[in-house]
Amino acid sequence: MKRLLSFLLLLCLLLSPCRGVTLSAEETAATENSGDSAALNLSAPSVLLMEASTGAVIYEKNSHEIRHPASITKIMTMILIFDALAKKQISLTDTVTVSEHAASMGGSQVFLEPGETQTVDTMLKCISVASANDACVAMAEFISGSEEEFVRQMNERAKGLGMKDTTFINCCGLDVDGHMTSAYDIALMSRELITKYPQVHDYCTIWMENITHTTAKGTTEFGLTNTNKLIKQYQYATGLKTGSTGLAKYCVSATAKKDGMELIAVVMAAPDYKIRFSDAETLLNYGFGKCRVFEDKNEEALAALPVKKGIAQAVGIRYKGPFQYMSTDGSDLSGIQKKIELPETVEAPVEKDGIAGKVIYTLNGKEIGSVDILYNDSVAAAGYKDNFLKTLLFFVP
Repeated sequence: MKRLLSFLLLLCLLLSPCRGVTLSAEETAATENSGDSAALNLSAPSVLLMEASTGAVIYEKNSHEIRHPASITKIMTMILIFDALAKKQISLTDTVTVSEHAASMGGSQVFLEPGETQTVDTMLKCISVASANDACVAMAEFISGSEEEFVRQMNERAKGLGMKDTTFINCCGLDVDGHMTSAYDIALMSRELITKYPQVHDYCTIWMENITHTTAKGTTEFGLTNTNKLIKQYQYATGLKTGSTGLAKYCVSATAKKDGMELIAVVMAAPDYKIRFSDAETLLNYGFGKCRVFEDKNEEALAALPVKKGIAQAVGIRYKGPFQYMSTDGSDLSGIQKKIELPETVEAPVEKDGIAGKVIYTLNGKEIGSVDILYNDSVAAAGYKDNFLKTLLFFVP
């Protein structure tokens, strides 16, 4: 009787419809790409985890949903500030004068007054540490003449980065209609900022610092405290930016570095500030546990190649660039092998930056990538006169 009951129970289970959780297309893709990523306990509705050096997406959930970004907007504002510094359009010691418009900004601010002056360096601290809206607008006007022109440049820069989900209406992230982006786009601009301008970490890792207000009313000290609590709570944290408004809820683009690998965890619309940070930590821990990055900088010199029938006897060669490979399954990358493929000689003519050969990388016998090897110079084919002179010099002592 027990065997019969067991058989009937098993039969019922097999015939009954399956019940479970239906994943979105992005969640399904993330699960397929990340192994056990479906097991991540995340509360925020939209998240993304990216490896910074390669731009590889490790985990994503609804990462292209269009949402209000709040002060994460300031990542693009800082990109434009560092762009201007790199072009020597401005310098860190330049003095910025605060306008009536800049001083009128609400939300998070450092209470700059009209006519007050601060250096670019101090303004960057106010933006990255205290998320100051007034400092953002003052810098926008200083660089571009008006906030409107600065925002136009923000959108242009976003387009160049492939941020298809983004439209900026202001430079600080206050809630307005149409000011929207996505977790994916936030990761793109975060990656641009930290890889192109790593000096931003010198600012966004400041925990507390005082600035000095000097106005007609006198001189006062004002304390900046970092809005990104991960700087204190998470040992590998390197930045980057928080944001919160009524429409955006609680957001963060959190960067962290461990064992030479830097990750970007974007969390949007978390229900409270604690969950925003705990979700970011969960993503970062997952990434550091699963990901391995191999990098070969390819900086060593390569021997010149002999040239036949050319006006020069040899031509220098170089690697096109470094090689990077990322594994998301925890694989041991110490077994990666490197093989250089080059001809013994080349025949003129040779074009500068042309491909001389390549270096191939393999792991467990399988090719995982390659880097071209290029000619340093052009070498023209030798004519009759060149060959005659070579022959003559051969016989002249």
